[in-house]
Amino acid sequence: MKKIAIYDTTLRDGAQAEGISFSVKDKIKIVEKLDALGVDYIEAGNPGSNPKDLEFFKSIAPMELKHSKLAAFGSTRRTNKPVEEDANIQALLRANTPVVAIFGKSWDFHVTEIIHTTLQENLNMIQDTLQYLKDKGKEVIYDAEHFFDGYKHNPDYAVETLRAAAAGGASWLVLCDTNGGTLPLEIKEITRKIVKEFQVPIGIHCHNDTGMAVANSFIAIQEGARQLQGTLNGYGERCGNANLCVLIPNLQLKADYYCIEDKKLKELTGISRWVSELANMAHDEKMPYVGNSAFAHKGGMHIDAVHKNPLSFEHIPPEVVGNERRVLMSEVAGRSTILSKIRGIDGRIHKESPETKEIIERLKSLENEGYQFEGAESSVELMIRRKIGAHKRFFEIKDFRVLSEKPWKDDNSATAMIKVAVGDQEAVTAAEGNGPVNALDKAIRKALEVFYPQLKNNRLTDYKVRVLDTNAATGAKVRVHIESTDGENVWGTVGVSTDIIEASFEALVDSIEYFLFREMEQEE
Repeated sequence: MKKIAIYDTTLRDGAQAEGISFSVKDKIKIVEKLDALGVDYIEAGNPGSNPKDLEFFKSIAPMELKHSKLAAFGSTRRTNKPVEEDANIQALLRANTPVVAIFGKSWDFHVTEIIHTTLQENLNMIQDTLQYLKDKGKEVIYDAEHFFDGYKHNPDYAVETLRAAAAGGASWLVLCDTNGGTLPLEIKEITRKIVKEFQVPIGIHCHNDTGMAVANSFIAIQEGARQLQGTLNGYGERCGNANLCVLIPNLQLKADYYCIEDKKLKELTGISRWVSELANMAHDEKMPYVGNSAFAHKGGMHIDAVHKNPLSFEHIPPEVVGNERRVLMSEVAGRSTILSKIRGIDGRIHKESPETKEIIERLKSLENEGYQFEGAESSVELMIRRKIGAHKRFFEIKDFRVLSEKPWKDDNSATAMIKVAVGDQEAVTAAEGNGPVNALDKAIRKALEVFYPQLKNNRLTDYKVRVLDTNAATGAKVRVHIESTDGENVWGTVGVSTDIIEASFEALVDSIEYFLFREMEQEE
């Protein structure tokens, strides 16, 4: 298998995504995860651009990485300025990383119209900077910014910039589709020509402005590029960067390339979701390989076929990338799906058992009331366990009261008071929240964390309300769907009522019970 060097820029390019701001501690945690995953290079930031990155490089200096090389990122020297006097270049040296990534202009338009210098001076800037850093003992990677746009506009000059980088001692020449507007066949043709022309190995760096970043990166690798740059979950400026969580399994499982160890590939889903949590971003559940829906089956015929042979509707076994198969409970799932769910809890039960009929009838009744269990399989599992006596009662909510007040406060417009019982012990507590449901959620957790401190690891990631009968106006029945996570696993629960607080309460309690049940199973 041909080795592909994986170059992760989540901490630099990914951190430029809208809504993402990693702390220094966050960045150090991500470096540890990436090193454990086995990526070859970790681009950790631009020490010349902001104080946070400077602090990061100082903090990480004592850390010894087992596999990855840390890279500091910056630009070529300034126009008409000696490289040794350039403050940004000196900041790169002070970062004390074994690798330095330098970006320079490959599009003549940018040279003359953006940085306002001559084409020759730009070539000098590239070669001078790389040579200086190379002489300082650094492995230097050259990112040819806007390379594909530059090549399409002036191919001779774009190639000249690569020659200048090669003359300066670049270990890699990375072709960047910085605007993300190049199409796969263009990437294919241009990459093939560059690979043939240079002895220095070629890398690829794609943005996703046309939705082509993964396809463009893949086809560049097929044409001979040997370094793949991208980010976890495709985070990045504008529409994002090439998604390593999709590209690594595509290359390793679908083509003849080696990126990371197979046993590390099994950690990909967990790391992808963990980074989403750390970034405080909703995880893309439709993401190939690592999304919660990647191996989810809903249609009855599909589910039946998958039970007989997973190859019928799954292109790889989900466990290869650390994911799992999900069979969605819905009105189109079929009797066999429900029976399979029951037997997964108690294998002694069969289709003729009285419990099976009761559960199916109960599901039908609940769906008729407005419940929808697609994406809320945890509520189904809890209902089945209660019916067949396989359920443990971790707590009981004796009563609660929720008050909303006016004038509204920014953070605390509601108060919830609650009494809970765990075994023969009771606790009464109260909490404020920015609305009645938030206050109720806080109060329940505050009371139960005394008995179950592990609940601090469980939090809500999504909350949806659907009005079921619009003709009833404010008296309509509503369905509340809650999505929760412990940082690695994701589960959904549902509640239905004409009272939005009661529906929310039902979904909240199921969410907490399911978490505690999973914790108990893992401990056992």
